[in-house]
Amino acid sequence: MVFRKSLLASSVALALVGTYSPAYAQDDEPVIEEIIVEGGIRGSLKASMDVKRDSRGVVDAISAEDIGKFPDANLAESLQRITGVSISRSRGEGSQVTVRGFGPEYNLVTLNGRQMPTHNGASRSFDFGDLASEGVAGVQVYKTARADVPSGGIGSTINISTPKPLEADSVGSLSVKTVNDTSTRVGDEYTPEFSGIYMDTFADETIGIAVIASRQERNNGVNAASVGGYYTRSGDGADQKLATDENQVNRPLTADANYSLPQSMAYNIAEYRSERTNGQIVLQMAPSDSLTMTMDFIRSEFDLERSYSDMSAWFSNTAALSQTSEWSDGPISSPIFYSERVNNADFAMGTGEDGRTNTNSSLGLNFELQVNDSLNLKLDWHDSSAETGANSPNGTSSLITMANFNKVGQTFVTGYDMPVMILDLNSGNPAEENRQMQKNDMIVTGSTFSNDAAEMNIEQTTFSGTWEFSDNSTIDFGVQISDVDNRAVSNFVQLNNWGGSTNPGDLADVVNRATIAGQFDELSGHDYDGEYGQIQTEFFTASLEDLIAVGEASYVASGADYEATGDCGTGYCASTEWGGNNVSGYSNIYTLEESQAAFVRYSLNTEVSGMPTNLYMGLRYEQTDITSQAVTSEYDGTRWSQAGNELYITPKVDDGSAPTPFYGDYSFLLPSLDFDIEVVEDVILRASFSESITRPSYNDIKGGLTANSTQFYADGLASASAGNPDLEPILSRNLDLSAEWYYGEGSYLSVGYFDKDVDKFIGSGIGERTLGTIPNIVGGALWDRAIAESGIDPSQYTTVAQYILDNYQDSPYVDGDTISGAPGDPDLIWRVTQPVNQKKARVDGIEVNLQHNFGDTGYGFIANATFAEADVGYDNMNSLEGQFVLNGLSDSANLVGFYDKDGLSVRLAYNWRDDFLAGAGQGQGTTTNPTNVEAFGQLDLGITYEYNDRVTIYASGLNITEETVHVYGLSKAQTLQAVQGGARYDLAIRYKLF
Repeated sequence: MVFRKSLLASSVALALVGTYSPAYAQDDEPVIEEIIVEGGIRGSLKASMDVKRDSRGVVDAISAEDIGKFPDANLAESLQRITGVSISRSRGEGSQVTVRGFGPEYNLVTLNGRQMPTHNGASRSFDFGDLASEGVAGVQVYKTARADVPSGGIGSTINISTPKPLEADSVGSLSVKTVNDTSTRVGDEYTPEFSGIYMDTFADETIGIAVIASRQERNNGVNAASVGGYYTRSGDGADQKLATDENQVNRPLTADANYSLPQSMAYNIAEYRSERTNGQIVLQMAPSDSLTMTMDFIRSEFDLERSYSDMSAWFSNTAALSQTSEWSDGPISSPIFYSERVNNADFAMGTGEDGRTNTNSSLGLNFELQVNDSLNLKLDWHDSSAETGANSPNGTSSLITMANFNKVGQTFVTGYDMPVMILDLNSGNPAEENRQMQKNDMIVTGSTFSNDAAEMNIEQTTFSGTWEFSDNSTIDFGVQISDVDNRAVSNFVQLNNWGGSTNPGDLADVVNRATIAGQFDELSGHDYDGEYGQIQTEFFTASLEDLIAVGEASYVASGADYEATGDCGTGYCASTEWGGNNVSGYSNIYTLEESQAAFVRYSLNTEVSGMPTNLYMGLRYEQTDITSQAVTSEYDGTRWSQAGNELYITPKVDDGSAPTPFYGDYSFLLPSLDFDIEVVEDVILRASFSESITRPSYNDIKGGLTANSTQFYADGLASASAGNPDLEPILSRNLDLSAEWYYGEGSYLSVGYFDKDVDKFIGSGIGERTLGTIPNIVGGALWDRAIAESGIDPSQYTTVAQYILDNYQDSPYVDGDTISGAPGDPDLIWRVTQPVNQKKARVDGIEVNLQHNFGDTGYGFIANATFAEADVGYDNMNSLEGQFVLNGLSDSANLVGFYDKDGLSVRLAYNWRDDFLAGAGQGQGTTTNPTNVEAFGQLDLGITYEYNDRVTIYASGLNITEETVHVYGLSKAQTLQAVQGGARYDLAIRYKLF
């Protein structure tokens, strides 16, 4: 039969509501797959199947009934159940989503069809961790592009929809929840959550109001054992980091094999405290049958604080007194163990605090007018913002380190879940030979107080309409104007006293002994006691306030000047100056995007040889103008640290120059085509073609150049990055094919294929250049003299620097543990990385979804999987060079078993994501080595019991098997991070007032 337009009655419930039944708009709006609670899980899946049959294009969704009935930490945790959607987690909680292998930067998030701002400053990625699931009517994932949907996501467009009181029954309910996170060691064991909803209509249902609010508190712990990146070298290349003597067993020595040495290793024990507050108000008025006016305001606030202690060891490589190692077979060779003997090096311990507040708000107005039976018009406007900034005088991130200088040996052992750190310490105290760490040995060393803030504002106006010019044909049309203002500022106050700023004994009364014993008990290696020694478990901790007090007192006593100062007047606090000479470095970036769009879409519902057929064709034109400007630090000097592997770039005196604006623009015409046909009863075939874009990140289009004042000088070049405002968006040509078989009551099988031919991917162009006159120690007079006298290989930078420190203290450019660049030294050469449109890639994959009910037993299951691959991938044998990579591409799967009968619902859900590449670069180690995340599976349990018509009891558990996370480099033997969190358990009761 011919598909006929009608009103689609859908049940949409909120997380705080037992049941209520809003009505969706006319079904010229997208028909989406919904999971509906009314009638229980089985009833919702039956309704889901019926709706899916009538959808066009590829659109999946999860509705508030599902979110509310099995309360999730946030929306991301719910979205992961959709075929092709996987998530990344932060602190054990869903944060960002990947769709069909495309990471968060490739997915656009909208609220009621409006583009949502982000507060990252540098990225367009949306953090779902800011939003609670309460108060959301549904989340739709558009996997194929449509002319009437805002552009910006080649992976998907994810729309968050909120309830409308004129389309719902009157509702009032309250909910109370207690949360137990097993990972917390310091915070309250149980934390509360509260939420409530009031929704009603007045004046013969011509006026409606909805008020929804929620408050959540959570404490949790995250313990991480990490490696600060790996130096990778060819077996016979220059600048070797490893000796070639007989102590290096199985060391690669030829050009066809690489080896990787760790830069550092650390154990970090962190506690988090978060508060999430969400609220929304919706007012609707329908003064006549043809006019509806809606005003909605939504605000969310997310406060996150972290306090942590850590201990770390930094390797000296060839600057060590000696090296001993054993290596795995190549060509990608990893250390089985690596050991150094050093001369009273530092055993570093740190205390840090992070804290920020993320705020999102959106005010929207919508007017809908049914002009006549065939013409409907809409005017929609919204002004939305997202902000982030510090919630502490210590800035968004603070760290003070302390150390003893008793380390004479350090060993790195692999082959376990976590990297094993073994230290040989000599306190010099024969009275306590078995206690190698003494409080009197501890001194304050370096510190960093970082601060950043970001704000994005979006003002968007859309005028659209639908003209039904025949019984089976319609045209949708519209225009849209958007202005996006994005500003990001940052600075840091750093004291480079890594050799020590206080005296032994100054910390004796403020430090306390601590241990990592029991903190990593889910990871193998946590209790290592074997061939190479015993894992280091003991370290010292101190409060940040005590370390600040001791550090400030040492400056007063010595009369020394601070290298940089914060708002408190010393170097031990953060600054809110986003420029100038008081801080160690800063960045101030502003970008304005002005876009205009127009779209038209034709819909035809007909029959072909008696088979119901639907055809939808659309075009969307967009023009965008970009203005970007930045104020960043400039430099005019260099200083080399005692260790010889860190080069500090001296900031230039601020000359008060104004930022220079940069400009760019682009335009696109984006077609879309959707077709479906019911070839036989209950079997539907679909085909879609579209073009879509993802805009470059704000970090990529920024003006100016950014460099870190601390350079890890591995190859004689300093590193910097620059933006490119003239970048064009990434363009994807998309093909989707699918088949659906509805074979039983509440049961169906669907198989889909997608192909994305992506052009204008953003790669990196790397060039070498000078940035003004910055004297470089390498190649200068002292450098050449040291090489001539010592005969040291010039490529051994750390060894040459140490020779200068040991022998030329009479030079005015050598002072204690530092070497400064001198006039006449050659200019420092920078390796500048800049984004460019240069890459192509093809991504394709298969999505399979099976939903089955076992008759009237109440039992059933859902199984879905996505298999994605690309014609680009990281080449481990080419890790010494920069590569184009596609982040986040992976297979994923979900398996859900459920029981739903007689008021009791139970669901056991397993979500799995395969290994994926998180990006190129490992921080301190290298900018080219990969960062990979190992396959991860999580098991969640949800139970709901309807006690009576008003009271519902919920219980749930997240990650009940307490799975851990493993991040690695070129191979799984090259651990970058092993993370232990824990399970989370919730118990809630909901009372329906009316």
